[in-house]
Amino acid sequence: MPQDAAPGTTEHPDIARYRTEHISPAGDMQPLSAAFLRELMFECGADDCGFVSVANPSIADQKAWIDALLPGAKSLVSFVIRMNRENVRTTVRSVANEEFHQTYDEINAAGRKAVRKLEAMGIGAVSPTAAFPMEAQAYPSAMRIISHKPIAEAAGLGKMGLHRNVIHPRFGSFILLGTIAIDREIDEFSSSLNYAPCLDCKLCVAACPVEAIGADGTFNFSACYTHNYREFMGGFIDWVHEVAEAEDADDYDSRVTPGESVSMWQSLSFKPGYKAAYCLSACPAGSDVLGSFVEDRIGFRKRILDPLLAKPETVFVLKGSDAEESLPARFPHKQVKVVDWTIPSDNPFGFLFGLTLTFQRRKSRGLDATLAIFVEDHGPLPATLSVRNQRVAVEFKAPAAPDATLTLTWPVLHKIFKDDLPIDDAVTAHGARIDGDVELVKRIRACFPVYRVRTSKRAG
Repeated sequence: MPQDAAPGTTEHPDIARYRTEHISPAGDMQPLSAAFLRELMFECGADDCGFVSVANPSIADQKAWIDALLPGAKSLVSFVIRMNRENVRTTVRSVANEEFHQTYDEINAAGRKAVRKLEAMGIGAVSPTAAFPMEAQAYPSAMRIISHKPIAEAAGLGKMGLHRNVIHPRFGSFILLGTIAIDREIDEFSSSLNYAPCLDCKLCVAACPVEAIGADGTFNFSACYTHNYREFMGGFIDWVHEVAEAEDADDYDSRVTPGESVSMWQSLSFKPGYKAAYCLSACPAGSDVLGSFVEDRIGFRKRILDPLLAKPETVFVLKGSDAEESLPARFPHKQVKVVDWTIPSDNPFGFLFGLTLTFQRRKSRGLDATLAIFVEDHGPLPATLSVRNQRVAVEFKAPAAPDATLTLTWPVLHKIFKDDLPIDDAVTAHGARIDGDVELVKRIRACFPVYRVRTSKRAG
């Protein structure tokens, strides 16, 4: 009788069979062979892979997420699958979008297949999705399950370029990323690349219709999010607001063009479509990709970049943004549509951090200032907002010697940015207090767009 079976009872047949047939006891946690894992990933459809310890300092900020994904995880497998380059480069964006989605499906299928094989060996493994869906109940904070890009960098699969996408040394920007967490050590971890595949050609800078990518390495998150991801989560919420606030069908039609409505329907029915992603299309980096660029840079630009720039299309921007100002001059054939900022924040901490995502560099030219902010109905919560060299920083502490101090409540702070409440009105009618240069506070406010602009366009 088995030791843990009660007297006079017969052990469950499945448990008895397990005791007889199980070869590798649960305590046998020998490191896995990196060579074996690489072969396994290639069998499952990966085009390249690398291995990272969960203890790697470069991904320390993801430790809690990884633990939630797989308690006891010790290692990560990062892998890539190539996209078809010309499908991504075409001006026919339905083709490009389908290439993205098909490759995402391949990534998820490869990860799932690898996990199945590892489980059959008694190895715990989890493969989170390559992109959406994510943890929607966590919206609007950290919905993501894991951040694939830093893991891919640590695994030696590339480095992020100016466009904020990982560039593989061979396949260039035409890849998508996956990650698998496993509960075993690996006998050999990968090393990060000792160089950056990015050619610093600035074609991604030229390709972006909303100037989200700065030639100096800066990135305007809100510009990219507002346009390229228009039919993803944030733009969908904005569209729902348009539907809800329209008085009737005629009013809705005055707000949303038929083409926009059909495009939103298509995204809801067949997975969301990117509005641009031209930065990937134009990128010539990677040893398999760069040949035509090296041989004929002018010809490469004419064949790949110029058709994207010449394409007539609607470009979505925020009111008061750099893109709203520059687009008509750069692309007079493209239609500009002002929309709302649709990442809400229900607390001043998240909201103040979010200011770093909506900062408009062109609006800040010549400004060098530090603003102390005290949100008096939350603590009071102290914060420092600094603008200098066309960059912004937010720290949650009071500055030693600010140029001005703004004290207000959280609803008033939100109203200043959401509804474009003038600073003077915030003081005279809403109880805000300013110590120092009022005009400087107004200049700082002007470095950020207006988050809500929606009004009925219906005549009468």
